[in-house]
Amino acid sequence: MTEHSKDDAASAPADKDGLPPQAASQAAKDGWERGVLEQLALATVTEQRLRRRWGIFFKSATLVLAAFALWNLFDLGGGDMETLGRHTALIEIDGEIDAEGSAAASVIMPALNKAYADAGSVGIIMHINSPGGSPVQAGMINDEMTRLRKLYPQKPLYVVVDEICASGGYYIAAGADRIYVNKASIVGSIGVLMDGFGFTGLMDKLGVERRLMTAGENKGFLDPFSPQTDKHKAYAQLMLNEIHQQFIGAVRAGRGKRLKETPEMFSGLFWSGSKAVEMGLADGFGSVDSVARDVLNAEDVIDYTPHEGLPERVLRKFGAAVGAGAVKTTFHGFKPSLH
Repeated sequence: MTEHSKDDAASAPADKDGLPPQAASQAAKDGWERGVLEQLALATVTEQRLRRRWGIFFKSATLVLAAFALWNLFDLGGGDMETLGRHTALIEIDGEIDAEGSAAASVIMPALNKAYADAGSVGIIMHINSPGGSPVQAGMINDEMTRLRKLYPQKPLYVVVDEICASGGYYIAAGADRIYVNKASIVGSIGVLMDGFGFTGLMDKLGVERRLMTAGENKGFLDPFSPQTDKHKAYAQLMLNEIHQQFIGAVRAGRGKRLKETPEMFSGLFWSGSKAVEMGLADGFGSVDSVARDVLNAEDVIDYTPHEGLPERVLRKFGAAVGAGAVKTTFHGFKPSLH
């Protein structure tokens, strides 16, 4: 730099902080970089705090759900339902009857017991809208209804049919004191079935060989990839006939002399509600409200049906999946059904 340039730089005006232009420029640059670094550091800290807070939230929510599930699973709330005023107890059976759904015996039977045990309930209405399902679950519910009717003879148990009460649904309904229907309801289908598929013909066409090894000559019973033998078919039919007779026995025991039996009554056919009343399969026409009001004289209806939340559904699905796996291993998807 020449002497003249040095003099010019020295004589250049300073900024407001008393710094020469070059120093001020460098300071401004350093300040901008520092500001950016400070903002980045602040953003990182904020993000870490948010992540930590959300982590705490989700862990806490998981613990709350787990605690709620255990509370319901082991009935830590204890005790029966608080005694309510004079009312009609309602229990809903909606959909297929199976071991893992809302119409399972493990769901309906405790609800029945609570409804009967409440001093304020003058009677129970079981509202059924079901095409059927498991004969085991339906039979267990029917047995419990019979037991409770004897234990609480002063409290009548009525069934009110919605759209359909067929097969396993009617197996349950037969355990009631009376059955009320709509004239267009579907009622009946007193029969048992066991369905599945056989793929042996298709396998032959595709050149697929089934290699099934068993210990026990009947262990491959009903295997869909093996030919069906006359022996196995006859055995399955005997089992279906036995379950059918159990179903018929429950209907006769529940309906008694009201039944006007015909050769087709237990054939698996179903009828309209009006025809069911004529045949003695039902007693009259009515809805939940009309039966509570006009028959039980207690128009206040309290629903005792358990409604599962997320924790219960998860636990039930887990247990059902384990059980279903064992059943499928044994029966390859074939099992008796009241549909």
